[in-house]
Amino acid sequence: MADKDAYLRRLKRIEGQVRGIARMVEDDKYCIDILTQVAAVNSAMHAVSLGLLADHLRHCVVDAAQAAATNDSSEGVDTLDLRIKEATQAIGRLLR
Repeated sequence: MADKDAYLRRLKRIEGQVRGIARMVEDDKYCIDILTQVAAVNSAMHAVSLGLLADHLRHCVVDAAQAAATNDSSEGVDTLDLRIKEATQAIGRLLR
């Protein structure tokens, strides 16, 4: 994963946001303010998810497609089909 460090930094920032939300709940902060922060965390996680999905498509799926194109065996095609199925399922989970 080329952007591993960037993902880890972003996830640590999100982790801090979640801890901040917990403190807001403990401190009986205004509900709408808490919901605003929850929405921000959801949006940040969505952005991380889309980045990971794009990386998967760029690397894993493209590599499998290139291997299938240069390999006459059905194994390469099976791997490509698996990678596409995984990506499709991940997209489905993101849309729920």
